[in-house]
Amino acid sequence: MGIRGIGIMNFVYKCSDCGKEYSSDKMIYLCPECRKNQEPGFFQKGVLKTFLDKDYLKSLKKDQEANPRDFLPYPVPKTAAYPVGNTPLTAPYRLREKTAFSGLYLKNDGVNPSGSLKDRASLLVAAQALHFSETMVALASTGNAGSAMACAGAAYGLNIVLFVPESAPMAKLMQSVLYGAAVIPVQGTYDQAFSLSIEFTKQKGGINRNTAYNPLTIEGKKTVSIEIFNQLGGKTPDYMYVPTGDGVILAGVYKGFFDLREAGFTERIPKIVCVQAEKSNAVAQAFNSGIMKALERSETRADSISVASPANGRMAVEYIHDSGGWVTEVADEEILQAQLELNSRAGVLSEPAAAAAYAGFLKDRGKLRDDETAVVLLTGTGFKDMDSVKDSIIIPESIPPEIDALEGLSGRIIGSEV
Repeated sequence: MGIRGIGIMNFVYKCSDCGKEYSSDKMIYLCPECRKNQEPGFFQKGVLKTFLDKDYLKSLKKDQEANPRDFLPYPVPKTAAYPVGNTPLTAPYRLREKTAFSGLYLKNDGVNPSGSLKDRASLLVAAQALHFSETMVALASTGNAGSAMACAGAAYGLNIVLFVPESAPMAKLMQSVLYGAAVIPVQGTYDQAFSLSIEFTKQKGGINRNTAYNPLTIEGKKTVSIEIFNQLGGKTPDYMYVPTGDGVILAGVYKGFFDLREAGFTERIPKIVCVQAEKSNAVAQAFNSGIMKALERSETRADSISVASPANGRMAVEYIHDSGGWVTEVADEEILQAQLELNSRAGVLSEPAAAAAYAGFLKDRGKLRDDETAVVLLTGTGFKDMDSVKDSIIIPESIPPEIDALEGLSGRIIGSEV
C-alpha cells in the first residue's frame, strides 16, 4: 500500500451484479461476464464498485477530521491547479423559516471550477489517466460531464475528445470548446454518441470517462459526502436529497458515507432520497417495481437528469434500499418554482436539475421530523442554463436618468416582497 496522499493504495473492483472481483492493476471498465448477459431495453449490467483496503481505511481514523483526498484510490497531483471541492454548505435561514425546518442545509457544488459536481469525477479520472501515463480522455456527454472533463484536461494538459449529440445545449458545448476539448457533434442520440466514444477508445487508446462505464466516475463523486460530514462537525445528516438521472451521483453520495463508516468515523449512512423528474423516472419505477427497465423516452426541462436508460440504475436502486431511503418524483413546474425560490430566498443560482433536489425536499417536508437534518445537494450552477428561467422573469424597461422618473417605482425598489 502506498503512503497516504502520495502513493497508490490497495483497492479492487467488484461487479455490482455477479460479485466477481477484478484487480486494479490494469484498466477495466465493465464486468466482461455480465456484459455478455445484457438485455436490450434494460439497465446496464456489470458496473463495477471500488473497494479500498479496509486496514488503510481504518488507519485514517487517527485523524480528527476525514480528509476527502485520503479516500481516493489515486493521488491527485498539483491540487491547486484544479481546486475541486471544498464547496459551501449553507444554512439558508429564509428557507428554514419558510419551511419551518431548522435542519435544512444546501450543499452548493455549482461553485466547482466548471460549475458542477461532475468536476469531482473528472478530477479522479484525470489522476487515473496520469497514473497510467495516458494523455487522452474520451467521453460522450450532453453537458456537465463534458465541460468538467474539458476543464480538468485544460488544467492537467490532457487531450479531451468529447462526443455529443447534435442537439446538446449550446451553452455547455461552448464551455467545453473554450477549455480546449475536441468537440465532435454526432448525428443521432446520446446513446449513439456514447457507442462511438467507446469504439474510439478501443481503437485509439486513452482513458474513457463515460459515466458508470468508468468506475472512477462513481468513486470521485463520493468526496462530496466526506465534505458534508466534516462541515456538519463530524456528524451524518438524517437525509440526503439527490437529483438523479443516471444514478452515478447518488451512488457516489452513498459510497462516501459507506467509506466513512468503514473507516470508523460514523456508524450510519443517511437516508438517501432519489429525486427524479416525473417524465424521467426510470430509477423511481425500478425502485418501486423491482424491474430494471429503461424508459422508451425521457422528457424534462431539467436536461442534466433527463435519462431514459440510467447507466448506473441498478446500483442506485440498491443503495436507496440499503440506506433506508426512497424516491420522490417532481413535476417540471415544481422544479422551476424551486429554482426560483433558491434564487430569491437563498441567493443560490442553480440549474433545473440541481433545483429538483430542493423540489423533492419541499414535497417531502411533511415526512420529516422537526429535529432532523436534511442536506439538499445542488449539483450545478444556473449559469449553465439561463434559458430555463427566461419565461419566469421580466426585465424592466429603462427610465430617463432623472430622479422624478422613479415616481411609482418605489414599491419595486423598497420593501417589495420577493
